[in-house]
Amino acid sequence: MALTKDQKLAIISEYATKDGDTGSAEVQIAILTKEINDLNSHLQNHIHDFHSKRGLFQKIGRRKRLMTYLKNKDLARYQALISKLGLRG
Repeated sequence: MALTKDQKLAIISEYATKDGDTGSAEVQIAILTKEINDLNSHLQNHIHDFHSKRGLFQKIGRRKRLMTYLKNKDLARYQALISKLGLRG
């Protein structure tokens, strides 16, 4: 269920704001979105996996806090990111 190194590098290269960027809000939100989507598909098959469900809720909360931070800091970057990821804003 965890992201492989290649998957993570692909996400980082796609959403990085500059060269060598691995920790910007955009990159973190994109990685969390991929992990959330993977957990959602896992939980559709394993309904009673409550530990994974708790982890999913934690990841959703972390992504929400990062999105709020990005929205308050730079609205244009926030809107570009949610349209690129296909999230509701």
